[in-house]
Amino acid sequence: MEEEQLEKLPRLVIGGLKLVLNTALIALAFVLIIALIKITYSLGIMVLNTSSAVPYELAEKAVMFFLYFGFIGLIVQYFKSGYHFPLRYFIYAGITAMLRLIIVDHESALNTILFAGAILIMVVALCLVLYSDKLRNI
Repeated sequence: MEEEQLEKLPRLVIGGLKLVLNTALIALAFVLIIALIKITYSLGIMVLNTSSAVPYELAEKAVMFFLYFGFIGLIVQYFKSGYHFPLRYFIYAGITAMLRLIIVDHESALNTILFAGAILIMVVALCLVLYSDKLRNI
């Protein structure tokens, strides 16, 4: 009798941890949706008020919009794909984050080149991931 309970313990722990993870991801999704609504509103205000719009701020907010949108999409994919995160979505988010960093921090030419190099590495990694997915489906 005790052995059966010990065998069920890992399943119970895994189930509890999965419940905590799913609850936290749903809460994070709601926070991201609120942030997405706020950034959409501020983007709309900036576009409508073109006299005070600074192109870099507009571009930064647009990229932030895509980052929030991408993370919400990542959470949706987690639930759609059977409770795992596809690697390519993390790479998409990384590329978008690096683009935002280039837009915000473009004072140093060396930093900009390093950020662009990081984007190139992520694009190569993305190509490898997509290529390996195609090979797996053959």
